[in-house]
Amino acid sequence: MHAYPDCFPQRHPEDKLDCAPLIVRSLVNAQAGPRLFIEGVPVSGGETAQRIAQLRRWLYDMGLQAGDHVAVMCGNHVDHIHLIYALIVSGIVWVPVNTRLRGAGLAYLIEHSRPALLVVDEEFAGAVDAAGLRGIRRERPPSFLASDENITLDAPNLEPDHTLCIIYTSGTTGAPKGVVFTHRMMRIAGEAVLQVADVRGGDRLLLWEPLCHIGGAQILLLPFLENIELHVVPRFSASRFWDDVARARATHLHYLGGVLDILMQLPEEAQPRNPTLRVAWGAGVGATNWRAIEERLHVRLRECYGMTECSSFATLNRTDKPGSIGRPLPWLDVDLLDDHGNPVAPGEPGEIVLTSRVEGALLPCYLDNEEATRSALREGRLHTGDWARRDGEGDLFFVGRRTDSMRVRGENVSAWEIERIFASHPAIRASAAIGVPSPIGEQDILLNVQFKDEPVDWPSLHAWARKQLASYQLPRYYRAIAQFDMTPSERVRKHMLSRDLRDVWDSGTLK
Repeated sequence: MHAYPDCFPQRHPEDKLDCAPLIVRSLVNAQAGPRLFIEGVPVSGGETAQRIAQLRRWLYDMGLQAGDHVAVMCGNHVDHIHLIYALIVSGIVWVPVNTRLRGAGLAYLIEHSRPALLVVDEEFAGAVDAAGLRGIRRERPPSFLASDENITLDAPNLEPDHTLCIIYTSGTTGAPKGVVFTHRMMRIAGEAVLQVADVRGGDRLLLWEPLCHIGGAQILLLPFLENIELHVVPRFSASRFWDDVARARATHLHYLGGVLDILMQLPEEAQPRNPTLRVAWGAGVGATNWRAIEERLHVRLRECYGMTECSSFATLNRTDKPGSIGRPLPWLDVDLLDDHGNPVAPGEPGEIVLTSRVEGALLPCYLDNEEATRSALREGRLHTGDWARRDGEGDLFFVGRRTDSMRVRGENVSAWEIERIFASHPAIRASAAIGVPSPIGEQDILLNVQFKDEPVDWPSLHAWARKQLASYQLPRYYRAIAQFDMTPSERVRKHMLSRDLRDVWDSGTLK
């Protein structure tokens, strides 16, 4: 066994920087169990232990065992959270499914991950039916009542490199890639949140993020790592947000997908008079808005950079330098390289390439995708496809994504996924999706369309696409193109496409 890495606290003499034993040790002592609040309703450690034990029995009774895949398409509710914990401590591989997926995108994820079971909330059953899935065993998440039976929890013989979940990410062109995410990676992700968000004992965190992303999943581990309260709400809602914060007396705000832009547009009187928030942490705040956000929301910004493949986080801005993503976390090194693999000079952009001194901090592979694995992992280094520059003081600044993707409301959206759907429309010869600036941060999607013969009116095309795509994949803008400028390999020269929005149709005008 390798020496325990000194950049993480060893929380038990037998701690291997893993997850299942950590959860079980806490649950066997109800007084030390997680402090969960689901929409304001407390869930005791004893109740959590009981529900997890019952869920494990339910999984085993269906013949599932460690290593099997279970896909889960559920909202943020107590039965979903307890099911995730049960999968972790059972060694069964959790496959989170984005509840906004529809059609071919949903079918691809389910079929590619090959689950032995699909657990789906009733409200999403129609989307599963419409995706045309066949031969997939399907169940609703079971709910259980309290009982007086004795509960025994133990962790199976799992190593830190055992797969905990498969998280699908669309960070590059092509089909979504399933990141093989290990128990060690999830533990590192949880420990990283404590550092990035400056979490302390007694803090109260609001969990609004969807659990299909590492941004939400990693937070589920925090009550086992620190003496905090975790307050879970179904989703981010601008109209309810400040009420949710006030009810939880939340100390932290995790910002993704234009959340800060939305909050800044709300009237100031909507904010609590006695703010409890101390820290706002996340990615995407530019230098020009930095101070205004801190002053308006009465928080300290902790900007970071990361990706699922590196156990979520790679850098942190500890110095409050506006616009900077900071410096590497203690277990990582960041190199900025040019197209030939050479380090770039200060101030020059280069690809972010990560290495780690902690074994298992980087993904082992993508599920059934050797080509993508070879492209990302080269000689023990993770090539992210993202670019940054480093200033003279050593602080990093994010430049952009090198790959053909967009960032829409907290989601990495592959242009390939959108274009392959529109290719199935009988009136369309070709299409090209590009990102354009959004009024609330990050990007909106502009789809350039070349019709075969007669064009389709935009409202009809948009209505057709709404049935095929997740909401974050749906273009906001459309433009007709007579002929695309193509490369010799028949790829659209997207850099030649106009980002000017004066001649587009805006679906946002629909009522």
